[in-house]
Amino acid sequence: MAYSKRGSTSASVLGRALGATLNRALGATVGSSRKRKDPNYTPPIAQAIPLGIQHILAMFISNITPAIIICGAAGFGFGSNSPDFPQMIYMIQMSMFFAGVATILQTIGLGPVGARLPIVQGTSFAFVPIMIPLVAGKGVDAIAMLMGGVVAGGIFHALLGLFIGRIRFALPPLVTGLIVLMIGLALIRVGIQYAAGGVPAKAQGLAEYGSLANWFVAGVVVVVTLALKFFTRGMLSVSAVLIGIGVGYLVALPMGMVNFGGIPHAETWALPAFNHFGIEFTAAAIIGFCAMSFVSAVETVGDVSGITKGGANREATDKEIEGATYADGIGSAVAGFFGALPNTSFSQNVGLIAMTGVMSRHVVTIGAILLIVAGLIPKIGAFIATIPIEVLGGGVIVMFGMVTAAGVSMLASVKWNRRNLIIFAIALSIGLGLQLEPEALQHLSGTAKILMVSGLLPAAVIAIALNLILPESIDK
Repeated sequence: MAYSKRGSTSASVLGRALGATLNRALGATVGSSRKRKDPNYTPPIAQAIPLGIQHILAMFISNITPAIIICGAAGFGFGSNSPDFPQMIYMIQMSMFFAGVATILQTIGLGPVGARLPIVQGTSFAFVPIMIPLVAGKGVDAIAMLMGGVVAGGIFHALLGLFIGRIRFALPPLVTGLIVLMIGLALIRVGIQYAAGGVPAKAQGLAEYGSLANWFVAGVVVVVTLALKFFTRGMLSVSAVLIGIGVGYLVALPMGMVNFGGIPHAETWALPAFNHFGIEFTAAAIIGFCAMSFVSAVETVGDVSGITKGGANREATDKEIEGATYADGIGSAVAGFFGALPNTSFSQNVGLIAMTGVMSRHVVTIGAILLIVAGLIPKIGAFIATIPIEVLGGGVIVMFGMVTAAGVSMLASVKWNRRNLIIFAIALSIGLGLQLEPEALQHLSGTAKILMVSGLLPAAVIAIALNLILPESIDK
């Protein structure tokens, strides 16, 4: 990233110096260059633990946010007096626990399952545009249908490991970039709604929705996040969103936006409950989750390749790619049985490995253990649930914007000839159009409508089909 010299102040210089010191302490001094590139190398515990914590800081907010979004979309969980408030706490708790379990499946492995690389797993944003129409306004009872989709999609995802390497030809940057772009565009609206005061406030027509106070708090999060990201290095830069939300939280506290009422009622220790929300298999959920699992599998292939290239300067082996895909799917399927959302590899942690140069899978295992422990303590979930929706909105505006920007970045490598322009134009027009005007599908059946309204699946299917059908000779 480029830095603006005009914006350099004593504070920013101090921040850069502190960040650089942390980065040197956590990266360059961890063993020799050869050892740092070895996934099986374990750094001294005094260095391994901070490195593991750094990985958790990088993914923490992104990991728990989908659970909060889905609870909000379903219409339950907000407010400590709500009878369903413990259900949101539980889903947050399971987001942490099963992210840790899935990460250990990747780092330690189990037979053919797991890449045995430093891959951090977490709750996937890619599924959110599919999940929201499935549960919108239906309350906690709709989560059973969601869990059926998570389990079915996870099993399908694991099966993709058998032949994932042979189907990558169908997903060039034109297709994958468009899909990631559509995911970001579908999520941006949610970020704005959260910053303005949340979907419940909008639905109830409350006067404070969109108030200056709400936007001020969200703006503080955005400004602090950007300042840390651009003017610091190391752990401060990596955890910029988390720290930004923390500062926004402190600002919201004296404004009366924080409610601690739910924390005393949360248990100190609790184990995951099998079939907590129930499991219901429906066509819409199964089709939607299986389709997005295909996209998630391709994303994981890219992350595995990024880790081996950035951390060890080599290409990923077929065994590593297959093992990572198995772990992705099995981790998601198991999570669904206990009331958690689907997992995938986290790209921000791939960048962290490239930055520190430490490729030890055992460092990531330490981070996974910390996540599992946090997931067993409901009071942590209850505390997270006290984050005002406006504060979270500031954080997700940045995160969802980055998803969109990642799609644009992928599309930058596309050769923009007439053929590719036509494919992109048609897929984007139909996908984004359906997203902006869902009433255009009011005559479709329930299942078909749920699958189409996000615009994501139509755009993906159209892009894949046209890319396979249209001849390259169109430009000759």
